[in-house]
Formats: sequence, structure tokens, C-alpha cells
Amino acid sequence: MARRSVSQLGENESVNEVFVASSKQLRPNRQGNLYLQMQLSDKTGIVNAMMWNANDSIYKRFEDGDFVRIQGTSQFYNGSMQVIVTQIEKVDPNAVDQSDFMQLSPQQVEQLLKELAAQLRGIRNIHLRNLAECFLIDESLISRFRVVPAGIKNHHAYEGGLLEHVVNLIQIAKAIVPFYPQVDEDLLVMGVLFHDLGKVDELSTDKGLAYSDEGQLIGHLVSGVSIVDRLIVEAEKLSGEPFPQELALRIKHMVVSHHGRLEYGSPKVPMTAEALALHYLDSLDAHMHGFDKLLADDANSDSNWTSYSPQFGRKLYKGSGS
Repeated sequence: MARRSVSQLGENESVNEVFVASSKQLRPNRQGNLYLQMQLSDKTGIVNAMMWNANDSIYKRFEDGDFVRIQGTSQFYNGSMQVIVTQIEKVDPNAVDQSDFMQLSPQQVEQLLKELAAQLRGIRNIHLRNLAECFLIDESLISRFRVVPAGIKNHHAYEGGLLEHVVNLIQIAKAIVPFYPQVDEDLLVMGVLFHDLGKVDELSTDKGLAYSDEGQLIGHLVSGVSIVDRLIVEAEKLSGEPFPQELALRIKHMVVSHHGRLEYGSPKVPMTAEALALHYLDSLDAHMHGFDKLLADDANSDSNWTSYSPQFGRKLYKGSGS
């Protein structure tokens, strides 16, 4: 019997399926009774889940990142689907088809890495190409980069998501550069590579998708600049000469300004042509990916409109389908 995925959950349906559990919390309600709150996921999406009348024993049955079999009922609540859980048990990973929980297959990840390497080794500026090579030969960095998501919820929120986001952005960047001759293509490509690289330290996939302690305390912009600084040192060793200071400043400026606005977490706003282009291209790719996912996951199947999206601050029009 085919499994029921997150995206196939309908309102007021019985649920008896295996998911990945994450973000579990044991919390008291207003009367002081404990309930278990968590997220359940597979390759099609994430759904919030609640288990009333829980206790510490139930909480300790599984850890974040474990496969669990859920029994319960789905319901539509505050514009989103959720699952009210009545039974939960940990499942042996060997009894699970891992492909049901992977947005990108290992083969797809390898192909994306090959595409990324080809793009980076095609950089014309020798200093930037050396810097890119130092990234590509850093096995520890690549091993984390290939699995980390681009985010926890809003876009590319799955293992390999950051890699896919970066490869997409490089292709988009190269497509628009001919229309803006003031933009340095090689520099923009390096900005795309490094803009979210700090997420290898900010985010963790060990126990589901979650923020690490470094992510909570420092964030990926600061971590990203640290990685750039470290790779510049390696590039200087590789070339035997100093890395141009202005190039280093321009790269790090793109990292710290790519959110575009101070209130969005950037300590600086874009002040170079490449930084401005990176901000808008990054925003475009993230929002279009989030748009498509919202349309695909929307539980409001009887309407031409999605439910209200906190990410977009509006409902989205799905069309009549005619």
C-alpha cells in the first residue's frame, strides 16, 4: 500500500503513517496539563502535530530526527493542516524507504555539485578562481554544504537545499549579467556562492532541520564572513601571493548586505552593483520557490485561493483550473 505523504493529508482524515519528527516540545496548557508539540515531515513537506495529555515518558520515546509512526487525525487549523496525535512510536530506520524522505536523491546532489564545480572553475579572475578552488577542495566544508538546507521553513527547506539554491542562482546571475554591464560576473558568482555559506554552521540536519547553537547565537552572516576569511588565507597559500584587499571587501560586503535591509538582519545595505544584484536575485529565487511550495501544499483544495500565508502576508491566487 502506498504511503500517505504530508502533501496528501486532507481535513478530518485518519492518519496512520511514518514521518520524521522534529522540534519536539513538552509544554503545559492553561490548565497546567502537558501536551506534546512537534513537526512531522517527509519529502513533500512539513506539518505541525499535537498530542494532548502527554507526559515525560511519551516525550522520551523518540528524539528529533527519528522516524516515528503516527496515529491520529488531520484537521485544518488557523489556515494550515495539523495532526492531532493519539499514538506515537519510534520506527527502525532500516524498515523505512529513505527515498520517501529525501527531496533530492544522492544522484541529484552529485550532479548539482558537478555543475557547481564547472561554473566555479570557469571563473576568469585568477584570484577569485583560486578562492573558489579552495572552497571546492575543502572536504569538510563540502560535506556540510552538500546536505544543509537553505532554510528551516520558507524556501529550500530540505537536505541539499542550499546547494540547489546556489546552483540556481549562479545560472540566473549569468543570464542577467549581459543586460547590466556594470556588474562583474565573476564577483557576482562568488557572492552567490558565499552569501549563505554560513548556514553550514547555522543550521543542523543531525536531528531534523534545526538551528545550531552557533546559528542561534551568531547567525549565518557572521559565520559566512569567517569562512570567507579562512578561505582567503588558503587562497593566498595556494597562489603564493596576497589576495587583493578590495576583492575581499567586496565579497564580504555581499555576504553581510544580501538581506537588503537593516530590519531584515543585514548590518549593511547593498552598496555595490554586485551586492544589489545578489540581493534581488536571492530574494526572487527564495520567494518563487516559496510561492510554488505554498501552491503545492495548500490544504484549501476547494478554493481558487490559498489560505493566508505569513511568509507573503497575503493569500495567493491558484486559479480556477479551467
